[in-house]
Amino acid sequence: MKLIKRDYYLNKLLSVKDVPDIKVITGVRRSGKSKLMDAFIDMISADDKANIVRIKLNLKKFEKLLDADKLYDYIEQQYANDKTNYLFIDEIQLCEGFERVINSIYEEEIYDIYLTGSNAFLLSSDLATLFGGRVYEISLYPFSFKEYLMYYPSNDIEEAFDSYVKKGGMAGSYLYKTEEDARQYVNGIYRTTITKDIVRKFKIENEDLLIMIGNYLMDNVGNQTSIRNVASKLTSGTYRTNDKTVGAYMNYFCRSFLFYPIQRYDIKGKRYLESDKKYYLSDLAFRFSEIGTKNTDYGHLYENIVAIELLRRGYEVYVGKLYKKEVDFVAIKEGEKVYIQVSDDISREDTFKREVSSLLGIKDAYPKLLIARTKHDESQHEGIRIIDIARWLSDSQK
Repeated sequence: MKLIKRDYYLNKLLSVKDVPDIKVITGVRRSGKSKLMDAFIDMISADDKANIVRIKLNLKKFEKLLDADKLYDYIEQQYANDKTNYLFIDEIQLCEGFERVINSIYEEEIYDIYLTGSNAFLLSSDLATLFGGRVYEISLYPFSFKEYLMYYPSNDIEEAFDSYVKKGGMAGSYLYKTEEDARQYVNGIYRTTITKDIVRKFKIENEDLLIMIGNYLMDNVGNQTSIRNVASKLTSGTYRTNDKTVGAYMNYFCRSFLFYPIQRYDIKGKRYLESDKKYYLSDLAFRFSEIGTKNTDYGHLYENIVAIELLRRGYEVYVGKLYKKEVDFVAIKEGEKVYIQVSDDISREDTFKREVSSLLGIKDAYPKLLIARTKHDESQHEGIRIIDIARWLSDSQK
């Protein structure tokens, strides 16, 4: 498989190298966590004073280390007194009692620790419990469009973007020669996540209902989602459910990194709103592999891509509310805001006016962007920057 250098994540790892926290790389299955760890090891291996201990608990050669005491003894034996010691462990959850081992190593201050593992055991909300809050989480996402262009160099950015929307960023699927096989691979990741990271972890009795909720969320990316409405729509003669069950199942999808919930924000009142979040899929490839191309609203699909890209770039992301209007995103980083509206085709005057009206209603001086499928260079309208989505995605500085 062709490998590309994921500089953004490598730089994040470099920025916390030797910082006394347990670094945990999280993200949806098959997003490249182990490959990222390997690339980081390659970077620091050039230092003669680095002693690198690499353990892959899913490999036969490390099978004896699935016992917690033996894992601890092995790590202790590999320690070098005259060097800076780094510990890298893949699939840490395979060792029963791993948290006791890692916490002990951490307290002894003898290693700089890096971990990956199954999402069922290393969910974001569980990390503080497992490791006492001494954790730095690196959130890894599937390939961005910029990374996709590194994998598939192209002089035609429009054609490449159309391809990226359908193929998505699950790089393992790029090895398959047919679209059908690639989607089957992606669907296998999705169903495995449901089975291993949700059903087994949370002891789900009605897997069919869980899948229906996942499909509903996929079919409604970009729409405000009320737990009560989802429960009402899914209740039928076959399946009867309630708000509590639906809310729990939706939370499980988010905790396994398949979906990301985006909270609403009242722009005028400057307060966060709890009701009716939006849910965005970690990668659109899952949607196409699970429910096909039905109800393909490209405006909402582009909105999904922008939401994940903003998260990937390190923004806090909210859905903006201004009186009765909505701004797709309020993105905040280092105290600075940017307001973003996303659209498919703004060539019609009525569509263009509708999209810019929400942004024009915001009276503060923070930047305002309209990201759309313009296929043209950047332009402006009354202080609003209008940027083609493919160009915005391919340039992280925009």
